[in-house]
Formats: sequence, C-alpha cells, structure tokens
Amino acid sequence: MKLTVQGALTMGTQWLAEAGIDGPARDARLLMAACLGIDPSRVTLQLNDPLDDVAEAVFFADILDRITCKPISHILGHRAFWGRKFSVTPDVLDPRPETESLIAAALDVPFRDVLDLGTGSGCILVTLLAERPAAVGIGADVSSAALDIACRNARELGVEARCAFEESSWFTAIGGQFDLIVSNPPYIASDEMAGLSKELSFEPRMALTDEGDGLSCYRIICGGALPYLNDGGWLMVEIGPTQGDSVASMMKANGLANVEIRPDLDGRDRVVMGQKPQ
Repeated sequence: MKLTVQGALTMGTQWLAEAGIDGPARDARLLMAACLGIDPSRVTLQLNDPLDDVAEAVFFADILDRITCKPISHILGHRAFWGRKFSVTPDVLDPRPETESLIAAALDVPFRDVLDLGTGSGCILVTLLAERPAAVGIGADVSSAALDIACRNARELGVEARCAFEESSWFTAIGGQFDLIVSNPPYIASDEMAGLSKELSFEPRMALTDEGDGLSCYRIICGGALPYLNDGGWLMVEIGPTQGDSVASMMKANGLANVEIRPDLDGRDRVVMGQKPQ
C-alpha cells in the first residue's frame, strides 16, 4: 500500500525526533514541500494524497541526511534571508537571522557605494543593493568557491550589473573609497569551536573562526578601514554577543566617530558601527 503524504510526514518526523533533531515536524514539512515542489504552507492540502515513488525516495533520503545534522539549507540548496532566497553550499556560511540586524543598521544610513568584506554567499551585499536600487558595490572574499556562489546570487536576484566580486584577503586587492563598509567576519574563538552544534561542522571553518581569540579579523578591518571610507562614510560589522565593547574600542582607537553598538532582535549585542569624520 502506498504511503500518503501524511504517512510519510509522520514517519519522517518520528525519525528526526528520535535522532534528537530540533523542530522535527518543521524540518519534515520543509523537506516534503521541496519533494512535492510546493510552498510549505500548501503541504496540509495534500496530506491525504498518495506519495509517488520518486518523491518518497527523495524525501526519506533527505530525512536521513538531516539525521546526520546536515543543515536543511544544504539539503535544499537555499536559505531565506531578508525575504529573498539565497543559494548556499558547504563553501559558504549560511545566512542567519542575526545578520539581518546588520542589514537594518546599514539601511539606516545613506550610501551609494558599498564594500562587503568576507562576502561569502553575498547575502549582505546583494540584499543591500536590492534594497537600494541606485547603489553599487564590491564583495571581497579570500575563497574563490564562495565568490562563485556570491556571483550566482547576484545574478539570480537581479543585481549582477551593479556589483563586482574580488578575490581578496580583506583590503589587499581593494581600491577606491566607499560610503559603507560592511562585514560579518569569523568571530568564534578557536577554543569555543568544540562546543558548537554539529550542524556548524558542515560549514566552512574559515568563515566561523579566526583560529585565535575571535577578534583578529576586527583588528584588521578596523585598523584598515579609514582610507577606504569616504568622509562621513560608515563601517559596520556583525559581532558575537560578548564582543561589543572590544570592537567599539578598536573603532575609536582607529579614528572612527559616532561609534555605536546595536542589538539584535533577542537583545544581544550584534552590530558595531562607526563613522569616518567629515
């Protein structure tokens, strides 16, 4: 007897729950929606339908992948960010809701030229350009594989003509000046990596940790930003929730003014921003 969508969902949810996966019903529904080629909100309408053999095989293969703690985004190949769908692979850090705090801060200031350091998937740069149709920008990353994904996202989301991508270790291959410099650099200290969730083992380690105290990338960015900013331009970085005071002090020590620490939606320090004096 063929499984119905409901039957497969029930089995998949049970397998995920037994494996200790958080939100097993949510994940099973997302995977089922992808197999059926529909929006997750429409799965309920098809609960009593028989599941064809191909969809059943794909669904349970995806469930088994998820049991290994492989991120949903890597199984589906995309992740939602600021209302858009971004392609992701194991070569880039997953876009995360916390990073939307950096987008919100950036959209509070005027800019026409933006530099995104450590662009990864390009989610920050592409989102800012999509929200500001007159703006142009550069995304820099040391990983050529990450830049391929960023280029794909720029193309798929319609901003390809207004951005360029450079293989660069921070500022080394960058020229010119910008109204806005943004970055979500690796900020996890090396001695904290062992305690992180298993899901993070599927993401590039170099995008997570500086293999030091978690602050070395901020030292480079804050120390080098001023010549690359237009007068009145802003530097904004995402931080770990305990790093606000340290990064704010770096910005002040390197000549930035109006330094501010902004929280994320959970009330944790998440963005540090500073302005080049006019």
